[in-house]
Amino acid sequence: MKDFNDPSEEMKNEWENDPDNWIWGIFYYNPKDKRSYFPKRIHEFGWHANYANPIFIVIIALLVLIILAFIKYGK
Repeated sequence: MKDFNDPSEEMKNEWENDPDNWIWGIFYYNPKDKRSYFPKRIHEFGWHANYANPIFIVIIALLVLIILAFIKYGK
């Protein structure tokens, strides 16, 4: 089911190609884009993450906490 507030594919492509949405050319940061992840231009190379998405920030924080717990208690 498509959400009526979901941007069109053309808008998503414009966001991805806009250099203002890229920090240092490698980190995608666009608060208007609700996607956490999206495929890279060459799909075989993986996915990009949207660093402006709160869900992505929570996922990264949890991963860091898990890694720190393994470092501290994983003996």
